[in-house]
Amino acid sequence: MQLVCCLNDFIPAEQHHLLERPPPVTLGRGHLRDQQAKELIEAVRAQGSRGEHLEAFSGCIYYAGMRPSEIAALKRTDCVLPEESWGELILEESRPEVGAGWTDDGTSYEQRGLKRRARRATRSAPIPPILVGLLRTHLNTQGTAPDGRLLRAVGGGRVRSTEYCEVWAKARTKALSTEEANTPLDEVPYSLRHAGISLWLKAGVDPVEVTRRAGHSLAVLYRFYAKILRGQSGSNSLIDAVLNEAAG
Repeated sequence: MQLVCCLNDFIPAEQHHLLERPPPVTLGRGHLRDQQAKELIEAVRAQGSRGEHLEAFSGCIYYAGMRPSEIAALKRTDCVLPEESWGELILEESRPEVGAGWTDDGTSYEQRGLKRRARRATRSAPIPPILVGLLRTHLNTQGTAPDGRLLRAVGGGRVRSTEYCEVWAKARTKALSTEEANTPLDEVPYSLRHAGISLWLKAGVDPVEVTRRAGHSLAVLYRFYAKILRGQSGSNSLIDAVLNEAAG
């Protein structure tokens, strides 16, 4: 506070706002509800062979909080998939989509380490039984690519954003009401990641553990999920209880 006051003496009044902390970012008009997310994933699956390939892909975004680039690199050897109970994914690589002109071999992706991690660092992602089941079914019906990758395009290559975004757009029209489909709600598949992380926070998972699972920093978590972390709905309930007691 003293530092800010001192700086105020040297900075013109019209620029004092630059010293203020930026407000939290809000993500669109709200997050998907759990039931909506499940219905969207089911609507993805219903779209023929492409949808069947992308059902588990969508499930990884929602239930494991994975980025599409991480899912593109996921291999069978990275997965612990018990018949019952929770499983685990050991993430160690990402394959972000780039223009073919930017790679040495002309591929449309690069092979990198995890975002915000050292090159050979790994991240453990616990996964609930519902995602374990999706991945086991995918393995049984779709198998893997020759290099062991689980989630790939129908033709065997990396799933391109144009493909899963097209499937997602069709899923929205099937799973959402006309009113919901005409809003920015869940416009892109990445919305599933935001919805999944929001679910963890609402369930009471410690923010530090949430950042570990999601693979980002506490600063990012508090900036993008401030409303949930403040426990707005819970605070409202507490205030309501006091007001109702006073009224009674």
